[in-house]
Amino acid sequence: MAKKPTHVSETPATQFLRQHGVSFTEHVYDYVEHGGTSESSRQLGVPEHQVVKTLVMQDERAQPLIVLMHGDKQVSTKNLARQIGAKSVEPCKPDVAQRHSGYMVGGTSPFGTKKEMPVYVEDTVLALPSICINGGRRGYLVGIAPSVLSELLKAKSVSCAL
Repeated sequence: MAKKPTHVSETPATQFLRQHGVSFTEHVYDYVEHGGTSESSRQLGVPEHQVVKTLVMQDERAQPLIVLMHGDKQVSTKNLARQIGAKSVEPCKPDVAQRHSGYMVGGTSPFGTKKEMPVYVEDTVLALPSICINGGRRGYLVGIAPSVLSELLKAKSVSCAL
């Protein structure tokens, strides 16, 4: 069987990272429908805790926001809402998430989104030595320093992991 190439064509996310001078590594894996971060971490040999998922959510006014969470954790929407001053927070439906981000669900990156949205990151993600996060395509993660999230995306730290 042919080995997957280690380079993937540009995405809005990689263009954004390059424009801002961010160095990153590319990690290609075989995308599995509903495989999530457990599948990508298994294929890439990276701890699932270091694989960060990008979740497009919305508040009670249907205002979109992005939450960056460890792959092996869930988001407590109650705790998140309380910390960001919203009445409630819920995940966007896939078609709505795609409209806001410009990315297909399963390939959503917080970088180079179609619409600018506030970004929230689980505080313990920022303490990791490095993270893998979606590079804007299914089956494609980029490795970056977590500090990029707060420096480039102005991600606000929250504590809402379950």
